[in-house]
Amino acid sequence: MDKTITACIDDSEYASAVCDAAAWASRRLTAPMSILHVIDNHAEPGVSDASGQIGLGTREHLLEELASLDEKRAKLAQEQGRLMLRAAQERAREAGVADATTRLRNGALVEALVEIEDSIRLLVLGKRGTNADAAREHLGSNLERAIRSLHCPILITPPGFGAPKRVLIAFDGSRTALRMIERIATSPLLREAECHIVFVGQDSEALAEQLVTAGRHLDDACAGVHTQTLTGEIETSLRDYQQRHAIDLLVMGAYGHSRIRHLLIGSTTTEMIRHATIPLLILR
Repeated sequence: MDKTITACIDDSEYASAVCDAAAWASRRLTAPMSILHVIDNHAEPGVSDASGQIGLGTREHLLEELASLDEKRAKLAQEQGRLMLRAAQERAREAGVADATTRLRNGALVEALVEIEDSIRLLVLGKRGTNADAAREHLGSNLERAIRSLHCPILITPPGFGAPKRVLIAFDGSRTALRMIERIATSPLLREAECHIVFVGQDSEALAEQLVTAGRHLDDACAGVHTQTLTGEIETSLRDYQQRHAIDLLVMGAYGHSRIRHLLIGSTTTEMIRHATIPLLILR
């Protein structure tokens, strides 16, 4: 069975962009698309136990009412999930993916993703979830936990997604970064994009050779290739470069001990994703 481009949707404003990004990737990679919605059974607020303060008969009545309410909530959540999946499926069809499949699961999001990871070629997530409107400066734990827990490529999108034309690849000169370049070179995903390979740090002759090698790998894979060495703080330097060159997709490796890959371990990652106005593709 072919691995899928998996769009993970909820009822936030990011769902449409997630669907659009997944449809784009599905067309570019000629890969099947799957749309996933996970119902968190513990998302609803609970009711405190007042059994020690009320009579037995009142308690039994309350428990019956709570059980009935929980059942109604579960049915409503299931129906809402099915409606969202059908709407996303129709959006994918309008975007050129006629046979997108759907999945409706119960449980915690990250655990559900770990269970199906072997079937995922690329996971597409919104930068924030259902509570985005209530917490504009809060990413939430699901996104960070997904990045840490999963090993598949992850595409994180803000509201609104368009096919990228100019891509910034954060490069640190490591073997992992070179493997990332090779993966990009052998994939049709960015074949029509202009690629900018950017290193932030101390320039050297060895680094210059690595950038030349990286550029050669992408010569036949991208519409155009540019290499650049910058100095300064990584996050600020990359963001400034992105704005100056109208970059509309950032590609980074995940984890490791080098400065750029360390971004996805600590608070710098949270800051970078939080303030990003363009999609971010994370590769292992």
